[in-house]
Amino acid sequence: MHVKTKAIVLNSLKYGESQIIVDLLTEDVGRVSFMQRIPRSSRSGISKQLFQPLTILDVEFDYRQSQKLQRLKNASIIWPFSSIPFDAHKLGIALFMAEFVTYATRSEQQNRELFLFVENSVMWLDTCVSGFANFHIVFMLHMTRFVGFFPNTDDQQDCPYFDLRGGCFMPYAPAHGDFLKPDEAGMIQLLMRLNYTTMRLLLLTRSERNRIVDVILYYYRLHLPDFPDMKSLPVLKELFC
Repeated sequence: MHVKTKAIVLNSLKYGESQIIVDLLTEDVGRVSFMQRIPRSSRSGISKQLFQPLTILDVEFDYRQSQKLQRLKNASIIWPFSSIPFDAHKLGIALFMAEFVTYATRSEQQNRELFLFVENSVMWLDTCVSGFANFHIVFMLHMTRFVGFFPNTDDQQDCPYFDLRGGCFMPYAPAHGDFLKPDEAGMIQLLMRLNYTTMRLLLLTRSERNRIVDVILYYYRLHLPDFPDMKSLPVLKELFC
C-alpha cells in the first residue's frame, strides 16, 4: 500500500555505518518503524537532520504490514522549528515528550485524533513565548483521552479518594495501594481543567511539579504495563524552579 502522510519523529538509532532506525507516529497508519540509509553527502537522498525528535514531516513510503521495518521514499519538513532546538527548557521538554510518546503509543494503529493532538502540542510549544513550565503535565494528562484511560472526574463530590487503577474517584480508599489520598486527589480535577492557555495560572514549586509528573507516569505504568522508566526524566525535573 502506497502511503503519503504526515509524521512526527519519535526517535532514531544509528545502525551500522550508514543506516538509522527511525520510529515515526504517522497520521494515516499510526506507529511505523523505518530502516533508512543515510547518504554521506547532505545534497543527496534523505538527510539524517530530518529525524530530530518531534520533527513534523511529510513522508512517502510503500507500507508492507509483513515487514517490521519499512523504507522511506521521500521525506520533507513541514514545520521548521523556530525555538525548540534553541531553548534549553523547550528542548528538555521536547526530548521528554518524544520519549514519552514513544512508550505510550508502542502498539498504536491509525488514530488521527491522537496524531493531531501531538502535532498541535508540538507546534504550540514551538511558538509559545513563556508560561510553559506545566506543559508536560497538561500534555500527559490530556493524552489519556486518546490512549484509552482518561480519568473520570465526574463523581468527585463526596468521593475524596482517587483510584489510579480504575481512573475514578471513590468515597473510600480501595483495597489495593494504588490510589491518591484526598490531599492529592483534589488536584486531579484542577489539573484536568487546565489547557495550554490557562496552565500558566497554576503556580507550582519544582517539588510539587515533579511529584505530579511521578504520579502521572505511575498512572501510565498501571495501564501500560510495559511502560519503562524514562531516561529523560532526571533532566526534565531540573528544568524549572
